[in-house]
Amino acid sequence: MMTLLEAIDARHSVRHYVSRPLEQEFIDRLQAKIDECNRVGNLHIQLVVNEKKGFSGIMAYGAFSDVENYIVMAGRRADDLDERIGYFGEQIVLLAQQLGLGTCWAGLSYRKVKGVYDLAPDEKVACMISLGYPDDAGRKHKCKSVAEVSNASAATPEWFEKGVRAALKAPTAVNQQKFYFEYAGVKNGRHFVRAKRIFSVVGYTQMDLGIAKLHFEIGAGKDNFEWL
Repeated sequence: MMTLLEAIDARHSVRHYVSRPLEQEFIDRLQAKIDECNRVGNLHIQLVVNEKKGFSGIMAYGAFSDVENYIVMAGRRADDLDERIGYFGEQIVLLAQQLGLGTCWAGLSYRKVKGVYDLAPDEKVACMISLGYPDDAGRKHKCKSVAEVSNASAATPEWFEKGVRAALKAPTAVNQQKFYFEYAGVKNGRHFVRAKRIFSVVGYTQMDLGIAKLHFEIGAGKDNFEWL
């Protein structure tokens, strides 16, 4: 199976799928990862399989086809909910990529289907992720430069730039990449990094930051630094 870095390189948004049930092994592995993310991230992510209505509404028409499986990204309302949704949701996305499946983050192009998932009164759906066997070659989007999204330089550690380059491959709403990574120095042998989101009229910057932070950790090596 490909590594996480290889999955980051291979991943692209897939909106068109082959109408084919997921293998039970894949369902089991995805569910195990979802259970882990729910426990660690205090979320209520739910996997929905063999359900064709979630991405068949007017908002999805033409943009998605043959979506029969998806992940409901939900949790208790909180100021940091969207960032946790992004951080843990992308872990599931990368696992799906490692399994040979396609995915796409969807903020609007879905509809809520009654009875296929459950929410507590204090919970909400932040977004959904389509899932399945890809029928879409995808395409690479233009991305910003390392200098535009970080203070990486000859004076910063090599792992820092590697982290930034991985973050630049993170999916963001309309490819906006409204984030910034700052190497904040070293103290008592510990390196510190600050991640910030930048305002956007499109929104979703907090969720995008969570996704980008996960990519940064994978590229930089989580043990090399601490978040400030």
